[in-house]
Amino acid sequence: MSQIQVMKYAENILETIGNTPLIKMNVLTKELPCLVLAKYETFNPGNSVKDRMALQMIEDAEADGRLKPGGTIIEGTSGNTGMGLALAGIIKGYKCIFVLADKQSKEKMDILRAVGAEVVVCPTSVEPDDPRSYYSVSKRLAKETPNSWYVNQYDNPSNCKAHFLSTGPEIWEQTDGKVTHFVVGVGTGGTISGVGSYLKMKNPNVKIWGVDTYGSVFKKYHETGEFDENEIYPYVTEGIGEDILPMNVNFGIIDGFTKVTDKDGAVYTQRLAKEEGMFLGNSAGSAIKGVLQLKEHFKPEDVVVVLFHDHGSRYVGKMFNDDWMREKGYVE
Repeated sequence: MSQIQVMKYAENILETIGNTPLIKMNVLTKELPCLVLAKYETFNPGNSVKDRMALQMIEDAEADGRLKPGGTIIEGTSGNTGMGLALAGIIKGYKCIFVLADKQSKEKMDILRAVGAEVVVCPTSVEPDDPRSYYSVSKRLAKETPNSWYVNQYDNPSNCKAHFLSTGPEIWEQTDGKVTHFVVGVGTGGTISGVGSYLKMKNPNVKIWGVDTYGSVFKKYHETGEFDENEIYPYVTEGIGEDILPMNVNFGIIDGFTKVTDKDGAVYTQRLAKEEGMFLGNSAGSAIKGVLQLKEHFKPEDVVVVLFHDHGSRYVGKMFNDDWMREKGYVE
């Protein structure tokens, strides 16, 4: 009997989103008593976890008519959501306009332009409701642009939904249901809330930990219910922390937050590359440092999954540049 060979290929780049590997951490976590596994999201085609929710948000907006054929997608992004939206926009025939704060790396802006998006840059150090802020500019552009759709990843429920439908189930299956802790940096809240809801549905005893940064409101708000404006100040860390409370952050399913300094986030981003061979973005450095800070919560039989958001190529001018690291006082 001759075997019939079947060709295996994706119909387009969007079909390669998801099913990312789980990889054991070996060096940085050797002081921890437990198994630590990295959910390695840079294997997505846009090199970040945001590809998942970008596609989900677009498909849901198409389904209910918010996004119409030939339309323009408008979003405020720190870069990665923009990349996911741009890839889907290319395949599906949409124009993209992305609004970034000026603290984001030049690489992120260049990458978005490389995939055909228009990039608008706004100042970082203004209040969220200031007309110059990237929140305000995005909303204004959406009002002014005909046949456009403002994504609003912070409050768009499809963001959480993507992770409830894909990332959460993948982690559950890959750990054979043995996951005990999930640790992830929190920005829009979609990843922690979607994955956390799914894992707690499967096993209410799974602990969900958020990694926050100094200058962001999440940790204090979670612990006290108080939105403290004094907690807010500019910080260097990219992709995590907020000066607003996105609707996608479901504080009820988060067990706790740990805060990581800008310096530690940057130093551990370099260490991941040099000691684990994991060339990752700034938030991954913060995430693994967050895991180490939670050491007393882990027992030998625990299986801790930490999610790494994005790729090191976005940060070669920053965390992977020794001159930049010295300027910031992060290295001698």
